[in-house]
Amino acid sequence: MRVAAGSHHAWLRSRDALLVLLAVTTGATDATAFERLGHTFASVITGNLVLLGVGGAARDGRVALLSGVALAGYAVGVMIAAPRRGTPDDDSDWPHGTTIALTGDLACLVVFAVGWEVTNGRPGQTTQTLLLALAALAMGMQSTAVRRIGQLSTTYLTSTYTGLLEALVSRRWADEHARSIGILVMAFLGAAAATGLILEARVLVPVLQLVPLATVVVLGRRLART
Repeated sequence: MRVAAGSHHAWLRSRDALLVLLAVTTGATDATAFERLGHTFASVITGNLVLLGVGGAARDGRVALLSGVALAGYAVGVMIAAPRRGTPDDDSDWPHGTTIALTGDLACLVVFAVGWEVTNGRPGQTTQTLLLALAALAMGMQSTAVRRIGQLSTTYLTSTYTGLLEALVSRRWADEHARSIGILVMAFLGAAAATGLILEARVLVPVLQLVPLATVVVLGRRLART
């Protein structure tokens, strides 16, 4: 029993490592959206709701359009990849539905990468809107993919940050908090790295989005079989 428990603990650590790696894609995608797609976010719903309000009140049609597109794209991504009513529950630590949803996420970002390369990382207004919709769609799919595993996230991180602060105050530290720190740090590093590439080698930005995600899809599939 001890061997089985230890093996499962190691398995969970491997799973958490994949979730931490997934945050790189989130940080890179949001930074790219903000820097090159109209100062809007792909996954930060609070920020986009605020921008939608600002755009409406200021009568700034471009801000309102882009934030609305981001909100709609994210919603469509969630609805495409969310569990369906009547589908048998999969309570494993890495559900098959998670892999399927992340594969859809990857497909969206591959199309995004094509658009990015065609425009040499300098999309015009129409292409900006289309790429933002794709990025938000991908982040919506990623969000619901991770929620199949449990009440955690690699995209909306306010709750993650709040939970860490609560753990510090209550002095109740668990393995999940180490994972949370990793997710926050990697999202930050992904955003910083993407910004650096936009400034110095913008054609390489999609690599930063795709490589971590593709790695998670492949290793997650193997992990689920273990």
